Amino acid sequence: MSDLPIIDVAPLVDEAPGVARVAQQIGAACRDTGFFYAVGHGVDGALASRLESASRQFFELDLAEKSRIRMDLGGRAWRGYFPVGGELTSGIADDKEGLYFGAELDQRDPRVIAATPLHGRNLFPRRPDLRGPVLAWLNEMTGLAHALMRGIALSLGLDANYFFDRYTRDPLILFRIFNYPGMPARAPSSDRWGVGEHTDYGVLTILKQDDVGGLQVKSRSGWVAAPPVADAFVCNIGDMLDRMTRGLYRSTPHRVMNESQVDRMSFPFFFDPNFDVVVKPIETLAVDAFVDDRELRWDRSSVHAFDGTYGDYVLQKVGKVFPALTRSVL
Repeated sequence: MSDLPIIDVAPLVDEAPGVARVAQQIGAACRDTGFFYAVGHGVDGALASRLESASRQFFELDLAEKSRIRMDLGGRAWRGYFPVGGELTSGIADDKEGLYFGAELDQRDPRVIAATPLHGRNLFPRRPDLRGPVLAWLNEMTGLAHALMRGIALSLGLDANYFFDRYTRDPLILFRIFNYPGMPARAPSSDRWGVGEHTDYGVLTILKQDDVGGLQVKSRSGWVAAPPVADAFVCNIGDMLDRMTRGLYRSTPHRVMNESQVDRMSFPFFFDPNFDVVVKPIETLAVDAFVDDRELRWDRSSVHAFDGTYGDYVLQKVGKVFPALTRSVL
C-alpha cells in the first residue's frame, strides 16, 4: 500500500462529467506531496506490455551491442544509451543504465537546423524493435499529459487551457527507459542508489514502473514508498510548476533503490515547457507566506531565483548529470 492518493482521471481524459472533482483531488495531492497515482487514464495496456518486453530484450544485450546507440552518437539531441554508472545525480554515479528519447524531429525541423539542444532524431537499436513502441508511447503520454495539465489548471482556479496557451502548446518532450540492476549484480556492501535524491525539472512527470518497486518520495513525515499499483501511473509535478505557483505546489524530492534480486524497469515521461519560453509566476494566484525553500532542496538551488528560458534551466541541470558529454556536445 502507498500513502499517495489514487485518482481516477477518466473524466479529464474523456472530457466527461466529474472534471471538477478530479481537479480538486489533483490539487490536494499537489499541495501535499506533489505525487499521485493516475488510474482510468485510457492508455492501451497491450502497448505498455510491448514497450516493457522490447526494453527488457534490449537491456539483455551485451554492452558492445547496446553501445551501438550510445549517447555520444546522438549529438546535441541528447539521445541514446548510457551504461550503469554513466548518469550522475548530485555528483554521484547512479546504479542504473538507460535510454534517452524525445520527440522525433526530422532534419527539416527549424529546431534541428538551428542545432537546438535536446531536439532531433532518436537512436534506435537494430534489434529489438523499440522504434514502434517508443513513438506510440510518446504519442499516448503526450495526450495524457495535456489532459492532466487541464486538471492542474482547473485545480488552481485557472482556465483549463492556461498552461497549453502559455507553455505546452509545443512542449519539450523527454522520455527515459531505465534498468536498475538487481542485488546479485552489485557488491554485497553496495549502498549505491539507483537514482539519488532529486526533483524533476519541468511541469509534469508520468511514470510507468514495473512490479518490482523501489521508488521513494520525501513526504512531510519522511521518506515513503511509492510501490507499483496495477494499471496506474505515478504522476508528480516538477520545478517549473513549483516556480509558477510560488511554492504552493512543490516539486518533491524522490529517489530509487532496487533492493530486489531482479532488475527493475521504469519508464518516466517528462512533459516540460517549450524550450524557449520564460516561465513566470501565475499573476492571479494568491499565495500566503511564500518561502523560498532553497536551503531544504537537495541541491540547495532555487527554482524561483534563476533568470532565462526553460531551455537555460534544463541545460544547466542536465549538464550536471552528464558532465563529460556536456563538454563535448553543448
